[in-house]
Amino acid sequence: VFLGLFAAPMVNADLVIDVQGVAQPTPVAIVPFGQDGSAALPVDITKVIVDDLRRSGRFDPIGEDKMLQKPTDGADVDFQDWSFVGVEAVVVGNVEQTGNDQYTLQFQLFDVFGRRQLVGYRMPRVTRATMRGAAHRVADMIYEKLTGIKGVFGTRVAYVTAKQQGDGRLYSLIVSDQDGYNEHTIMESRDPIMSPAWSPDSRQLAYVSFEGSRSSIWVQTLRTGNRFRVSAEPGINGAPSFSPDGRKLVVTLGGVDGNLDIFVLDINSKRKTRLTRHRAIDTEGSWSPDGRYIYFTSDRSGGPQVYRVPSAGGTPERVTFEGSYNARPRLSPDGNKLAMVHNDRGNYRIAVMDLEHRDLLVLSTGRQDESPSFAPNSDILIYATRQGRNGVLETVSADGLIRQKLAPRVGGDVREPVWSPFPRF
Repeated sequence: VFLGLFAAPMVNADLVIDVQGVAQPTPVAIVPFGQDGSAALPVDITKVIVDDLRRSGRFDPIGEDKMLQKPTDGADVDFQDWSFVGVEAVVVGNVEQTGNDQYTLQFQLFDVFGRRQLVGYRMPRVTRATMRGAAHRVADMIYEKLTGIKGVFGTRVAYVTAKQQGDGRLYSLIVSDQDGYNEHTIMESRDPIMSPAWSPDSRQLAYVSFEGSRSSIWVQTLRTGNRFRVSAEPGINGAPSFSPDGRKLVVTLGGVDGNLDIFVLDINSKRKTRLTRHRAIDTEGSWSPDGRYIYFTSDRSGGPQVYRVPSAGGTPERVTFEGSYNARPRLSPDGNKLAMVHNDRGNYRIAVMDLEHRDLLVLSTGRQDESPSFAPNSDILIYATRQGRNGVLETVSADGLIRQKLAPRVGGDVREPVWSPFPRF
């Protein structure tokens, strides 16, 4: 059976993020935001923005003690002062309280060397509940303007944990902001939970549950907690992945006779269409962003390799040829890259293939890395790895230059991460 296939995940959240970048970060200044209003703000907006940019590995925000001035309006920015301290960009901003729970957030981003404004933006109707999200949006806009890549600070991550409880384990499906804040337990069970998958609108998660001592696939709405079972066939029901339009799932079914195959499941009608009929194990399907193909893992060539089959049905074709083991395929949202678990000289590591040129780049450095998932900007991946006896999550840029470890504050394992799509405002 493939590495990580239906392997039981294991526990604790509250993530600590350690940036291990090897690229040279750009020095920037995020001047403490001004405040109009007497009440203390519920969120330190400046700190959220600074933490986001520093955690990206691409920026090095200077300390407040190094700032020669602290303007809150662009008209007061002295470019010579900022040139003197060596920053390439400076951000100034202000928060004005306009009602009992109403705020207006505005900021400006300046190019120090070019002595010009790059971005000026105003967000009315910010509330205490949405203030942290608004700060992430500011960081996203700054990141995109300075790198040309969409920021993902306003996105979320889902993952599965398990912790010892009595003589068994308590499994939890958890969703948090990408920085580890606003953690919510979506589902808890004394039976294993695995293979979470986001719907395209980020409003639902599909996952596999073993409640009742048998596998079944569920879809759960995050806002309400309502859930419904979509597949409970005899044997294995596994590896769900939403279609780009959110109406279907690709799933792995079978196992009663030792065989697993790829099916497409219509969520509303529960109608299933079988796509593979080989005696080999076919599993871990995922859709191409255009919905035309489903990529999956199969050992029909003698060892696990990635194949693809038209989602409307057709003949599967082999995609990977480098090495003896390539599994758990995941397409980048832009459709240009394919992530997988690759056997690299005896180590199971995360690799990315450029689909146009078929070049394979090994990104991770662990011995048993698994479950790759692209961020919605296609520039970063999250995956599970091991640190001693514990499971932790790591992220790595698609060029391999910036790596971060997301470790639980309390001991335990974290598994099967999946990055959400961009939020729809």
